[in-house]
Amino acid sequence: QVQLVESGGGLVQAGGSLRLSCVVSRRTFSSSTTGWFRQAPGKEREFVAAIDDGSTYYGESVQGRFTISGDNAETTVSLHMSSLKPEDTAVYYCAAQTGSVRTPTNQRKYHYWGQGTQVTVSS
Repeated sequence: QVQLVESGGGLVQAGGSLRLSCVVSRRTFSSSTTGWFRQAPGKEREFVAAIDDGSTYYGESVQGRFTISGDNAETTVSLHMSSLKPEDTAVYYCAAQTGSVRTPTNQRKYHYWGQGTQVTVSS
């Protein structure tokens, strides 16, 4: 069983920065992917970023502004968000995907999800 717990959400002004953290408790898997997704009110959940054995992936809307990183075992995965915009306001979810074949950007491939943390960017 894999459990994920997010923290670090909050209220920030436009142009500011915020760091989210995801603690992943897991049994030993040979490799896995940890991703961040977000869902704004009235919108579908969208891919934000993912890290897969050191390789990183980003959604178009956050490319160049957000950075995902993990410790060596990727048991703690952070999302550093800078140059925040009001349209970044959403509930942010951490998720994990395991198996020998993984698709970091496809939310349907993620098996485990955290409870979410609210990020609000004021204009």
